[in-house]
Amino acid sequence: MTDLNEMTDVNAFSEDDLNFDDLNLDQLDDDIEPAQDSATSPFIPYDEVPSRDINFFKKIPVTVTLEVSSTEVSLGELMKAGEGSVIELDKLNGEPLDVKVNGSLMGHAEVVVVNDKYGLRLIDIVDSPLNSVES
Repeated sequence: MTDLNEMTDVNAFSEDDLNFDDLNLDQLDDDIEPAQDSATSPFIPYDEVPSRDINFFKKIPVTVTLEVSSTEVSLGELMKAGEGSVIELDKLNGEPLDVKVNGSLMGHAEVVVVNDKYGLRLIDIVDSPLNSVES
């Protein structure tokens, strides 16, 4: 069994990446008034919550994936596949590819090559709550 102190994660960000100065926690106590009735919920209605600086959240890493296509096959068909087998996918040649962020569809793109590495050129962005977040 591995000791938790020995475990490292190359994708984790360090303490230096966290900048709590952007949060302005002192303002939090001044802006929020306690609930008038203790029987009511301790949460403030969404429309009464003061706006916050979101720069802290912009530093959180996410995984961007470009999905070429997919298909469903039975396990039996997959077990018959061998070297040189072709499995037909559900996208047509030339169709835009799906861009996913942490597994959720963000939009569509095409493949490009930049400095001998694959990249993607966004074609469109799917409506998402993130689109309405202020920059």
